[in-house]
Amino acid sequence: MCNNKRKIVLVGTGMVGMSFAYSALNQSLCDELVLVDIDKKRARGEAMDLNHGVAFARSSMRIYAGEYSDCSDADIVVICAGVNQKPGESRLDLLKRNAAVFQSIIEPVVRSGFGGVFLVATNPVDIMTRVTYELSGFNPNRVFGSGTTLDTARLRYLLGEYFSVDPRNMHAYVIGEHGDSEFVPWSQAMLATKSVMDICEQSGGRYQVEEMQRLSLEVRDAAQQIIEAKSATYYGIGMSLVRISRAVLGNENSVLTVSARLRGEYGQRGIYAGVPCIVNSNGVDRVLELQLSQEEQQLFSESCGILEESYVGLDL
Repeated sequence: MCNNKRKIVLVGTGMVGMSFAYSALNQSLCDELVLVDIDKKRARGEAMDLNHGVAFARSSMRIYAGEYSDCSDADIVVICAGVNQKPGESRLDLLKRNAAVFQSIIEPVVRSGFGGVFLVATNPVDIMTRVTYELSGFNPNRVFGSGTTLDTARLRYLLGEYFSVDPRNMHAYVIGEHGDSEFVPWSQAMLATKSVMDICEQSGGRYQVEEMQRLSLEVRDAAQQIIEAKSATYYGIGMSLVRISRAVLGNENSVLTVSARLRGEYGQRGIYAGVPCIVNSNGVDRVLELQLSQEEQQLFSESCGILEESYVGLDL
C-alpha cells in the first residue's frame, strides 16, 4: 500500500462512478475518496452531495473533487470515465471512442507518481484494461478490470433462486469477455461442494440441465435488458467495484473473476479476459486456472480471439 490511509481516486463521475462512490461511502470502504472528472463543476457538486451524507455513514470519509496530481499517494485509481453504451450497441462498439478518452487519462495519472493499482470499469472493459496496461507501462498484476465479476454475481443470484440456496453458497463463474462471448464453465459449477450438473442429473427431474443454459443466457443478456429498460446499468457494477477494491485495500487474497492479463493460462498470452484470480494489495496476485472441458476450452479460446481481433489495429 502507498500510505497508512486508504485512498482511492475515482476518474469519471457518471452514473457508474457515482454508484461506486455512493456504495463506497455506505460501506466505509476507504478513508479518502477523490473525484476527478473533465467536468470539474460536476465533480465538485458530486463531492458536496456525498459529503452531506457523511454524518449518516458508519465512519468518516474525506471526499473531495481533485486533480490527477492527487493520484500520487493513492492506493487505487478506479477508472469509470468514458462514453455511455447506447441501446443495441455492443460493448465492443465502444472501443474506439473510449480508447481516445483513456489516452487523456493514463498519462497524467502515471506522471503524478502513482504507485498503486489501476482498476478499470469502462467498457469494453477487457480491452480498456489492456489499453490501460499498454499506456501505463505498469506491471500487469497492478492493472486489472472489473471483468466478469458482476456477471458472476448475476449468475450466482439466479442459481440461488433456482436451487433455493443462498447465492453465497453457489460457486460458479462466468469467464471470458465481459460481453456476448462470455460463458459459464458448468463443469466447474458447484452448490457448496456438489456439482450443479450432478444435482440436476440426480434430482429426478426437479432440476433440469437445460435450465442451466437458460440461466447463462439470462446472465449474458442482462445488461441489454437493463439498458433497454432504464438506459444504463450502474448499481450492480458500482457495488462490484467496491467489493474488488476492498479485496485490494484489505489484502484479502479473495477469489474474484476480474479481467487479468493471461501469461500462458488457458493457452493464452497477452489477452485480458475475465478469469478467477486471487486479488490482494498487489492487484492480481495470480490467475487460478480452471480445469475446463474440451468444449469449454474452445469457447474460451473463441472469446479471447474476439478480444484480440478487436484490440489489433488500435492506434495507441
